[in-house]
Amino acid sequence: MIPRPHYIDMLKKYRDIPLVKILAGVRRCGKSTILDMLHDDLCKSGVAPENIITVRYTSEELDIKLNDKEMYNSVKKQMTGTDKYYILLDEVQEVSGWEKAVNSLLENCNTDIYVTGSNSKLMSGEISTYLSGRYILIPVFTLSFAEYIEFKKSSGKSVNELMNEYIRTGGFPVVALGNFDDRSAYQIVEGIYNSVITNDIARRHRITNYDLFDRVVRYVAENVGKTFSANSIVKFIKSEGRSLSVEAVYNYLEWLEKAFIIYRCRRYDLQGKAVLKTQEKFYLADASLKYCIMGFDPRSVSAMLENIVYFELLRRGYEVYIGKNETKEIDFTAVRRDERLYVQVCRDLPENSDRELANLLEIKDHYPKYVVTMDELAAGNIDGVKIVKLTDFLLNENE
Repeated sequence: MIPRPHYIDMLKKYRDIPLVKILAGVRRCGKSTILDMLHDDLCKSGVAPENIITVRYTSEELDIKLNDKEMYNSVKKQMTGTDKYYILLDEVQEVSGWEKAVNSLLENCNTDIYVTGSNSKLMSGEISTYLSGRYILIPVFTLSFAEYIEFKKSSGKSVNELMNEYIRTGGFPVVALGNFDDRSAYQIVEGIYNSVITNDIARRHRITNYDLFDRVVRYVAENVGKTFSANSIVKFIKSEGRSLSVEAVYNYLEWLEKAFIIYRCRRYDLQGKAVLKTQEKFYLADASLKYCIMGFDPRSVSAMLENIVYFELLRRGYEVYIGKNETKEIDFTAVRRDERLYVQVCRDLPENSDRELANLLEIKDHYPKYVVTMDELAAGNIDGVKIVKLTDFLLNENE
């Protein structure tokens, strides 16, 4: 296993604290492997192997569907001693009422509990009912560029070569572990995508007009990095001679979010200091999802650079918004406790870069401001705005 210390360090921070640790993210982003790493780390820290209980609830490993009582009893039966037990439960959303079972294990037994999940059943309102105030949600993403380099360290490729590869083929661990050409990588990602769309969305929500649903997904993929609304999608569908209600679009977007396929980025009014509810942006859980749906197009790279920077900021613990400064737009306003930073993303920095800098220069506060670019010649500081290469920004959190 190739280490992902970001997640193990986070899990260590919450170890033995009486909260259920929930690792949530898109299918195949590495949650199960992180649980395996946690198992090894627990053993290294002196926990006896017999005091670590690991159960996988993937549909492939379950011959029958369990309910919460059966789940509770099957785990409880393995707890034969009085010492603390570390419970590692993978893909718990496959169990009906898993929240009740986990709550009972937390309340009635000497346990430290970690669970993973990858679809909307995990994030249902039942968590609030049974685990209110008793869980910590740890989002798990596909590989960061730093992790991707670690996965590829034996390839002999330069950082720039790996950056170009990462942009094209994305960060799903199963892809990064192999040596696939673009087409093969997209076929693998397409399989992941179809599994989510079929199992976690279409079947669960009984979508009858799959063609319209698929068109909405494609619209979102085509418009990564652009602001739009549900009404925009309805008008587009109408222009193709079909009809779809605004309510249906809202449902589709919500289901895609809860399956961790898309992430919503709201606008933040820098003057009014308020989050706006219109003209949001959506980003895909991994750049490769766009290419497996639409095919690779070099003209779309600029938008996907935004996608990559957005998730890097999320990994670093920021809440990320689109910044609205009167009539100007900042790609990202990122907030973390009392910290804030502003980021503009562009593929190349024009020789006359005033337009790229102007929106940032109009913000008159002391927080860091960046232009992040793939331009090899771009570097420096212009009136307090740092010009940073994409690779440097992704690999150096202090940039």
